Amino acid sequence: MEPRRRDLLRAGLLGAGALGLAACSPPAPPQGSATASGTAAGGVSASGSRPPSPSVSPSPSVKPVPKAPYLSLSGARHSFDDPRSPWVVVNKHRPLRPVDFIPPDLRAPAVASTAQGELALVNATTATAAEKMFAAASQDGVGLVLASGYRSYTTQVGLYQSYADARGTASADTASARPGYSEHQTGWAFDIGDSGGACAFVPCFASQPAAVWAARRAHEFGFIVRYQMDMEAVTGYLAESWHLRYIGVEAAQDMHSRGIKTLEQYFGLPSAPGYR
Repeated sequence: MEPRRRDLLRAGLLGAGALGLAACSPPAPPQGSATASGTAAGGVSASGSRPPSPSVSPSPSVKPVPKAPYLSLSGARHSFDDPRSPWVVVNKHRPLRPVDFIPPDLRAPAVASTAQGELALVNATTATAAEKMFAAASQDGVGLVLASGYRSYTTQVGLYQSYADARGTASADTASARPGYSEHQTGWAFDIGDSGGACAFVPCFASQPAAVWAARRAHEFGFIVRYQMDMEAVTGYLAESWHLRYIGVEAAQDMHSRGIKTLEQYFGLPSAPGYR
């Protein structure tokens, strides 16, 4: 039987000081059965409802949206390519450039966190927005926890390899971003946990108070849930209710109001179901 999901996280990130959340996560199923998916450009990921495959087939639930809906925004435009931009799009077709990019303004936000070392960091803009969001959740009686933030290229090498060793490359590609293809490396993304500690990095997290609150209100603070249910034909990963990505308040609210679920659709960019 495969290692538990949190065990893979620990194995891949222990050198960076990350222990993950102390959650009660079930063993991952044997390769070939319904198993994990997930972290697009991001590392730790969720179990899916069907077996992973090297390339994800189109999903009938993916509906077309108008090309580049963001063009209706009144605010400033940002680069899709510059990793310092809040609109940078990192997916299986779009690696970071440079591949070893390090955000120049990393800091630890003043929020509840189980992450250690570099994983407790995000870029300064994301940190400020996270502080506001976590405070609002607390006022609503919900405990958000920062579980995994910035990951360097070197850290992602180890994390991806831990998945590949446990599952094989094809399955690893549905569960962990290859080095240089991770949103976590940009500093614009982080994973959340629930203060109750349950369901960390597994599908049942979607029903935890932290995930429910984030799905409903994160856009008010400039965040989106990056990898949503049935969007794998666009993003290349199954749902990750814990992976939040900062894009700015105006864009996040516009995406939310339009019901658009992916950055690829919102910015009118090609889907990236698999590596080229």
